[in-house]
Amino acid sequence: MALLAILFAVNAHAQVREWRVAHEREIVREFVELLAIPNLADDAPNIARNAAALKVMLERRGVAVRVLTLEGAPPIVVGDLAAPLASTVTTRTIAFYAHYDGQPVDESQWRSAPWTPVMRDAAGKDVEWASAKTIDPEWRLYARSAGDDKAPIVAMMAALDALRAAKVRPRFNLRFVFEGEEEAGSPHLARFIEQYPDALRPDAWIICDGPMHQSRRAQLAFGARGVLTLELTVYGPVKALHDGHYGNWVPNPIVLLAHLLTSMRDEAGRILITGFYDEVVPPSKSELAAVAAMPPVEDALRREFQIAATEGGGALLNERIMLPALNVSGIQSGGVGEKASNTLQTSARAAIDFRLVPAQTPASVRALVERHLTAQGYTIVRDDPDAATRAAHARIVKVLWGSGYPPARTSLDLPLSREIAKLMTAAGHEPLRLPTMGGSLPIYLFQQRDHTPAIVLPIANHDNNQHAANENLRLQNLWDAIDVFGALFSGLGQ
Repeated sequence: MALLAILFAVNAHAQVREWRVAHEREIVREFVELLAIPNLADDAPNIARNAAALKVMLERRGVAVRVLTLEGAPPIVVGDLAAPLASTVTTRTIAFYAHYDGQPVDESQWRSAPWTPVMRDAAGKDVEWASAKTIDPEWRLYARSAGDDKAPIVAMMAALDALRAAKVRPRFNLRFVFEGEEEAGSPHLARFIEQYPDALRPDAWIICDGPMHQSRRAQLAFGARGVLTLELTVYGPVKALHDGHYGNWVPNPIVLLAHLLTSMRDEAGRILITGFYDEVVPPSKSELAAVAAMPPVEDALRREFQIAATEGGGALLNERIMLPALNVSGIQSGGVGEKASNTLQTSARAAIDFRLVPAQTPASVRALVERHLTAQGYTIVRDDPDAATRAAHARIVKVLWGSGYPPARTSLDLPLSREIAKLMTAAGHEPLRLPTMGGSLPIYLFQQRDHTPAIVLPIANHDNNQHAANENLRLQNLWDAIDVFGALFSGLGQ
């Protein structure tokens, strides 16, 4: 990047920070108002309220807004701020993506109502932020979607305000894309992209979602693992039986399921399905170097999670998430404690999710898993077996595949990848570079077939209770995000 662009970014950064310090209450107030609107993807009236609020927020900043619609889908709100006509560089369009829907809630698990934002200090005590003399950056705002994913929306709007006050305008076509069903798996996103290519096929994507590094350092993620879900059910007797009278003779479905699961992965996390790693592309030299440069967090995380050891023989966390994974997220059969009984159950179920890395695909993994199940002596069915099927086969497994999508990565060595990192560094937020996130995002949809760059810029604190009760955002993370967005909006395209 040219020295002039870096100097420009440093100067703009100072102006953005000065404006932010003078307007912190206004920023928090807008954040609170947005968080107060319930935002479950299947709650159409409130989703419409969210979209309307976002439209107003963008238009108030002079952004041209389009609300994209599909029947049965929450709208996507798109805002465009065109580069000045006097721009002397080749104008490109860079889209900044965030989602405005949130995860479902169990209100009984929340300390306060999930859509009634509450500010708390570092000790967890409620504070009246609106009347406080100063706003402590270590305070946290508690509400659904505080960290995932309304915070970057508010930070981007504040950065626009700060730059407008400084009379600085982006020198590229700045686009905002706010989706309303990411937490529901983005089932309509592909159709949106197909139907609205002029709005949803920019030159590059910056995806503003997820938590920062556990060290509180800024980070850029250049990919995400794919995901594929699976439910397995194995069968015992057609009716529950006394295990004293029939145990050791009638097959126990819980035991069958336990053995089937251990045939698929070992205690260290190694997947034992034949051929599972054949498609895995080894990390590049740049990716290995980036992982090696990550600050160690393993000791701190072991203390936080109260675990003495980890899977993978002591490997680093970010080494492990470069690999595919098989996670057992639930097992159901019988009862324990007060609900325990000496009974042979009729069936046992397990919920599994696979995390995929390049160049695995959901289709290839499905084929490998079903071949493995057959090799273990199981007959695969898609519905509960009838009497004839039970009589004909000793081992039966019902296989129900859920939704899934492939992994995606953008090269750390692209000019845009380096440009973003340099601008963030110039603004005082040198990012760690994470080749891939452990979680999953449908980044492959953003990349399309022409491999459009898609880079993830997370801003939330790593301990924000994402997807759980008492979700929160540490205010310093919001302030830092405004710095970063200000640097990118003012520096990209210089």
